[in-house]
Amino acid sequence: MSSPEKLAEAVLLPGFAGTTAPDWLRRRIAEGLGGVVLFGRNVVDDEQVAALTAQLRSARDGVVVGIDEEGGDVTRLDVNTGSFVPGPLALGAADDPELTTAVAAALGERLAACGVTVNLAPCADLTLAAEDPIIGVRAFGADPAKASPHVAAYVTGLQKYGVAACAKHFPGHGAATEDSHVALPVLPRTVEELREIELVPFAAAIRAGVRSVMSGHLVVRAWGDEPATLNRTALTDVLRGELGFTGAVITDALEMGAVSGAYGRHDGLGRSAVRALAAGADALCLGGAAFEAAHLDACVTAIVAAVAAGELPLERLAEAAARTAALGTDPAPASVGPVDRRLGLEAARKALRIQGEPRLAGPALVVDVQTEPTIAAGPMPWGLGAHLAELVPGSRAMTATPDDADAVLEGAKGFRSVVVVTREAHRHPKVRALLDALSGLEYIRVETGVPGPGGGPRIDTFSGSWVSLRAAAEYLA
Repeated sequence: MSSPEKLAEAVLLPGFAGTTAPDWLRRRIAEGLGGVVLFGRNVVDDEQVAALTAQLRSARDGVVVGIDEEGGDVTRLDVNTGSFVPGPLALGAADDPELTTAVAAALGERLAACGVTVNLAPCADLTLAAEDPIIGVRAFGADPAKASPHVAAYVTGLQKYGVAACAKHFPGHGAATEDSHVALPVLPRTVEELREIELVPFAAAIRAGVRSVMSGHLVVRAWGDEPATLNRTALTDVLRGELGFTGAVITDALEMGAVSGAYGRHDGLGRSAVRALAAGADALCLGGAAFEAAHLDACVTAIVAAVAAGELPLERLAEAAARTAALGTDPAPASVGPVDRRLGLEAARKALRIQGEPRLAGPALVVDVQTEPTIAAGPMPWGLGAHLAELVPGSRAMTATPDDADAVLEGAKGFRSVVVVTREAHRHPKVRALLDALSGLEYIRVETGVPGPGGGPRIDTFSGSWVSLRAAAEYLA
């Protein structure tokens, strides 16, 4: 058996800054670091990502390369353009599991060509709370019986090309009303309710052969006061014992507010690493923000000290390292090529929900109402204006804040048609106020998030992806 130091390195999956691998990272990989997780800050295009992952593999074969590529609103490969596939809620709205499999397979083939070995998707969460600040369009729906076939289909499609899927965020984030990036959510659920609702999609993912599951920083009071990531009942008794999962448990990023805020950002990070491993986690995700080598040292030191103190059995650490290493299997050979949006557009068109008769009377003023994206999504191109201006000559794209009602009313004077585009308007009081201020206009509404209340001619896309916005523009044109 390897030394505690080697095993501790082998379970760590840090993020890093830049589009090439820094020297410290290549050195640590050569010495046995488990792997990395890529974010938008590491991406220019597919060719660059393939070169980056080849650079990582030149340090050591078998390195784990993870990425947060859910498609739709949470994309890393398409952070500069908007996603080539619609998000999960749109796929759920299309309600064709075979189409979901095909979309996920296209994504898996692309990830394999880029050298990614594990994709931190799909969300097996459910869209349950109207005030939910973080899941929303990232889930396949609210009904576990309807969402579960899509979760399973996504796992099947993604893993077709050898890229491991990761069902997240166990035991399910959708009923939480706080974002675990910044706070510690408590799920308002009994154990029985969890079994009937949240756990159903995870069970479907496990039956489909999902190779990894991500723990959520979520408290279930019946399991104690610790979040699932640090909770043995959640990870060992329920996920492995009751649901029969045998693959790798990956933690959500340990520096997130739900853990670091509750247990201390510096000394607490190492302690959280130990507690996650003791609870049954295998791979420790670190550094959603740019990460430094010193943080890795702190985690390794804490893990080695816990083994020496008898707090963390060496056998448990070795088991975690082996499960992490299993995610480093090279994906099926594939070559990087031009991104093909045709399948994504087909799915996005099928997902559109039309209310009333949203038809243009001529060139339109298109008002893209800007709101802050979620932390998970981050900034990326969004908006219908450029698409409709291209498809309907004479149309004008206007970017507005929720405080720009007067400017919108003034701009609308020269147009017979007005289109107002929102992103989860129901969660933003100022956006709702803007829509009220525009009530004197006859406008078409396009909602790209979780649909909320509201009448009039309307298109719901269920996704802010490039293809979903394009599909809405095509319908109007």
